[in-house]
Amino acid sequence: MNIFAKKNLLELIGNTPMTEIKMDSETIYAKMENLNPSGSIKDRIAKYMIEDAEKRGILKPGMTIVEPTSGNTGIALSFVSSIKGYEFIAVIPEFASKERIEIMKHYGAKVVLTRKEIGVKGAVEKAKKLAERLNGFMPNQFENENNVLAHKETTGKEILEQVKNVDVFVAGVGTGGTLIGVAKALKEKNPNVKIIGVEPASSPLLSKGKVGHHKIEGIGEDFIPKIVENNLELIDQIIVVTDKEAIQTSRRLAREGLFVGISSGA
Repeated sequence: MNIFAKKNLLELIGNTPMTEIKMDSETIYAKMENLNPSGSIKDRIAKYMIEDAEKRGILKPGMTIVEPTSGNTGIALSFVSSIKGYEFIAVIPEFASKERIEIMKHYGAKVVLTRKEIGVKGAVEKAKKLAERLNGFMPNQFENENNVLAHKETTGKEILEQVKNVDVFVAGVGTGGTLIGVAKALKEKNPNVKIIGVEPASSPLLSKGKVGHHKIEGIGEDFIPKIVENNLELIDQIIVVTDKEAIQTSRRLAREGLFVGISSGA
């Protein structure tokens, strides 16, 4: 396939390769989502959510897209919005990394910061009010079924094509879109596949009902997203990972040539 024959960058989203990683005695396959155009798996859901809204007529030319985000979804929405010509406003908690904020701005996004004390949940409420005031469109990644559908129809489908037998699938729990969407695809083929969600040890909301501060950006929100809440039966196990473990593993992967973030380390 000649990837340079695509009409625009949106056609380069997905179809990412898999690589085999040797970790102790186990064989692990990692999907190289960093090869998506804006650098993460979130390109998939940004495209799905925006294009579905366009098809349904709730997102029209000239409208503003508003979304609460603390990381890669904001970057992906900035990227897709820039290509499609929409103004994008990211509502971001103050604790989000400066690097991610600068990347969003580089794509042309406007950034509204919210107090860190109100967390992601507070950013969601702020974004809802802003979208309503501007008569804009809020994808709402935490509840939007296209978040799940994107991963069922693309990520999960690709995994089934790339790996002969999947015994276990592991993903961090942020919005829950990746975990639930891929779980649906895998369990349709093999109901016995084990689905494991990962959350920060210092904020074990799903496993222990507790919320706390942690350094693993992208997972471990301060509330349970509707996507997760409505599909708990698909999750076989929740494991917790400390900040230190996540950081150490991301560094170990870097030594093997995989430059990944802390959530991938988790």
